[in-house]
Amino acid sequence: MERPDIDWGETDAFAAGTVGPQGRRVFFLQARRGGEVVSLKLEKQQVLGLAEFLDGLLDDLPEVPEAPDEPEAATFLEPDEAAWVVGNLGVAYEQSTDRRVLSLQELLRDEDAVPAEARFPLRRGQVLAFIVQARELVAAGRPPCPWCGAPLEAANEGWCPCAN
Repeated sequence: MERPDIDWGETDAFAAGTVGPQGRRVFFLQARRGGEVVSLKLEKQQVLGLAEFLDGLLDDLPEVPEAPDEPEAATFLEPDEAAWVVGNLGVAYEQSTDRRVLSLQELLRDEDAVPAEARFPLRRGQVLAFIVQARELVAAGRPPCPWCGAPLEAANEGWCPCAN
C-alpha cells in the first residue's frame, strides 16, 4: 500500500517518546502541525544518533541574531500505532529559513516498493529540546552490564551471560 509523502513547510511540535515497559520500549519520533500528528517508529540507537548529530550540527551553524536559546519542549502523545517504521534518516540545513530539515524514509522489505518519505523543518529551539529529550529517554533505559555493555534484564536481577 502506497503512503502519501509528508512535506511540511513548518513543524509546530517535534518530540521523541516511548511506549511500553523498560526493556520492551518502542521508540517514536513525533511531529505535529495544526491538528495533524505523525508518529514514526524507529530504534533507540537511531534516536540517540540523531540527537548526537543534531547537537554537533548546532555547533557548526552560523550565528543568527533572532535565534532563541530556549528549547521548545513538546509533549509526546502516545500513538495508537506508528504511521510507518523509519529506515533511513538524514538532516539538511536550510539557511534561508534557519531550519534543520529532518528527512525520513520508510523501512521496506520489498525492494521494488516505493517507501514513504517525510520532511520536517525544525527550528533551533525544537532541535535543542529534542536533543535533551532523546538523551533522557535513552538514559532511562536498563543499566548496562559493567563487562560487556549489553542492557541488563531486571527479571534476571542484573545477571548477564558474560559473567560466566
